[in-house]
Amino acid sequence: MEEGTSKSPSNCAGTVDHGDADPFQWDVREDCQVRQILDRVADKWSLLVIALLEHRRLRFTELRREIDGISQRMLTVTLRSLERDGLVKRTVHPVVPPRVEYELTPLGGTLHATIQSLVKWTEAHQEEIAVARAAYDTREAEAASLR
Repeated sequence: MEEGTSKSPSNCAGTVDHGDADPFQWDVREDCQVRQILDRVADKWSLLVIALLEHRRLRFTELRREIDGISQRMLTVTLRSLERDGLVKRTVHPVVPPRVEYELTPLGGTLHATIQSLVKWTEAHQEEIAVARAAYDTREAEAASLR
């Protein structure tokens, strides 16, 4: 379990009165299940693992080779968390040495479709974001030179 994550499941829907707030917003408290799930599936390593497992099974070493910068420990933690959440299925084949493969569950497949939408949005807006970043950096550099 991730450090700082509540062990007790809590349903926080409807626990905070937001008046006329958007019904698709979630409770921002740390023990909110929706927040915990979003924290898990939206972290960079989980997104990459889910993307790589679309329509295929991969072994641990194949995943590690494909994900630049991930440590063995971080990949292990990520895969265990995704398995615990029912998004990834781990299969151990009874051979010597043991062969372990990972694949998306049907639930994980539905999440992949959502991730694809996010990737398409990012690709469509990457130039606008680059311009905004450059403008911000210029403003910050000018402000720093005045201090």
